[in-house]
Amino acid sequence: MIDISVLYAGLETPSTPHRYGRKITQIDPPAHQRMAVAKSAAERRPIVVWNLTRTCNLKCVHCYTDSQALKYPNELTTAQCQTVLDDLADFKVPAVLFSGGEPLVRPDLFELAAYARAKNLHVVLSTNGTLIDRPTAQKLLEHQFAYVGISLDSATPEVHDSFRGMEGAFARTMQGFRHCVQVGQKVGLRLTLTGQTCDDLDKLFDFIENEGINRACFYHLCPSGRGKDLLALEPARARAAMDVIFKRTLDFYQRGKRIEILTVDNQCDGPYLYLTMLKHNHPRARQVLDMLLWNGGARYSSGVGIANIDFYGHVHADQFSMFRSFGSIKERKFSEIWQDTSDPIMAGLKDRLTLLQGRCGTCRFKAVCGGALRARAEVITGNPWAADPGCYLTDEEITGEPIEKSAVGATA
Repeated sequence: MIDISVLYAGLETPSTPHRYGRKITQIDPPAHQRMAVAKSAAERRPIVVWNLTRTCNLKCVHCYTDSQALKYPNELTTAQCQTVLDDLADFKVPAVLFSGGEPLVRPDLFELAAYARAKNLHVVLSTNGTLIDRPTAQKLLEHQFAYVGISLDSATPEVHDSFRGMEGAFARTMQGFRHCVQVGQKVGLRLTLTGQTCDDLDKLFDFIENEGINRACFYHLCPSGRGKDLLALEPARARAAMDVIFKRTLDFYQRGKRIEILTVDNQCDGPYLYLTMLKHNHPRARQVLDMLLWNGGARYSSGVGIANIDFYGHVHADQFSMFRSFGSIKERKFSEIWQDTSDPIMAGLKDRLTLLQGRCGTCRFKAVCGGALRARAEVITGNPWAADPGCYLTDEEITGEPIEKSAVGATA
């Protein structure tokens, strides 16, 4: 993730200590939202994206799990999930993100959340929002979900409903947002950038502000699941979308709006932000570069700082890499699987810079971006170390001497 609100605007958020190794001094978030200061990006335990179920009440065109409103066999039981949570707590992962399918269709979701919180795990929910009525929103708050991310594809109902495969999905999702806001549950918007959604960004930023939403994450497309046939943005459109995101994030901050804005799954956003700040003679450009270098981008993402457990218990490098399992939690602990580098791909993910090929291998921002999303590179090219086709930087921008880290302390 690239935290635009932190890097470009200078906002402090509860995730700043984990993401950039810096203490927060201006805010005091609730205990269940706080994240510890990471000593180094390389030593971070993974945030675990856990697809608790494949079942979903919608049929989204970009679903990476190809989920439907079906009962899928052999999903993990409550007891098995609790055993996994025991291990994740002992392994000291910074957060567990319950996802799906639609996690709210699991009748034991709140039981698992309570179990996780009793283990002092940081708990997050990723949902389509259609099942969040007022009592459910209250339960989310009472069970101390640090954050609830609700997927929305457009501020235009017809566009969202088309993406979600169900008429009326927009109205139900809107109710989910509003119920969370009304009870005081931290809630955010999640949107995948595509040709249809990126043209609606200004309207979406207005929507975020008007609805009192706390956070928004803009995901770059990874062609997996039902989304495998969708087209990612062309470079010019990706850059234009990022320009809008930068501009509107800064506008929020300058008007005193504490709204967190992040981009996800394309770490070339970091170098592009740095280059944009240089172009505008931004006084914090060098500091931002140092923070990006400390974070390491994808270098410490999939296979290092991001993990996935699917609905059957298989462990993957991230949620887009379900085509490769490193083992099953039904046979070994997650912590054991995650630290086992006998698989050359897992070993490579943990030390990938020398393996990167093509533009990624020669890019001067390699230590900043880390080669972006390996799943996207492999799905499109068949080579896990190929250049990420989602990179929208020009050849001129990536050519030159490697960017070196300056002597800025991680906790400065």
